[in-house]
Amino acid sequence: MRALFIEHDHISLGGPIWRSLEKHGYEIERFLIVPQDNYDSPNITTTFPNFNEYDLLVPMGAPYGAYEDDRIGNWLLPELAKLKQAHNDGIPILGICFGGQLMARALGGSVAKAPKAEVGWIEIESTDKTLISTGPWFEYHWDRWSLPKGAKEIARSEIASQAFTFGRTLALQFHPEIDPEVLQAWLAMEGGCAEVEAEGVDVELLRKQTAELKIDSDRRAFELVNAFLRRVATAPVEKI
Repeated sequence: MRALFIEHDHISLGGPIWRSLEKHGYEIERFLIVPQDNYDSPNITTTFPNFNEYDLLVPMGAPYGAYEDDRIGNWLLPELAKLKQAHNDGIPILGICFGGQLMARALGGSVAKAPKAEVGWIEIESTDKTLISTGPWFEYHWDRWSLPKGAKEIARSEIASQAFTFGRTLALQFHPEIDPEVLQAWLAMEGGCAEVEAEGVDVELLRKQTAELKIDSDRRAFELVNAFLRRVATAPVEKI
């Protein structure tokens, strides 16, 4: 089995999501859209692989907005179309943060700036704790989606919808892939620490919390993947 991780920037590590899927027998393949040299000029063109050659798609996070057609439309619009087709073809999709927002937009919802950012470890409200637990989950976003018609919201916070299902798609606003290694890669980026501190978050405390929570957060990530593969990836296909 093959799982394609669609990486929109060069620091999209999969952490426990990679490890969980490998335990389930998936071969992890990675497709990078915006390389490091184009980080500040991301409106590149790319040739996407054939999504139908994969058993699972995982569109990952990004520092860009899922509504920024002028900034990244050269690849954003083709990706939205390809993800919509993959969803309609019944390919299971696990969208993470920006990837979840892409799925909201691809399936008929919309994405816009949130009233405030969510950064750090936050507990969420879940209507189905056997699929999405209350966490805490790691949040790192400034945008939020509006639900597509027909989607079923599973979880939310005070600021934003946090998870929905639609056929064989599960969209997440939070980051189940976070562990100390992934967090450090993000913070090591130019401006990474300043971005977090601008939201009133203590970077050293965030590192400490992430290290202390690693065992539990890894377990939650594994349980999420298990439930996704068992319940969502095998659900009836729902086309739009």
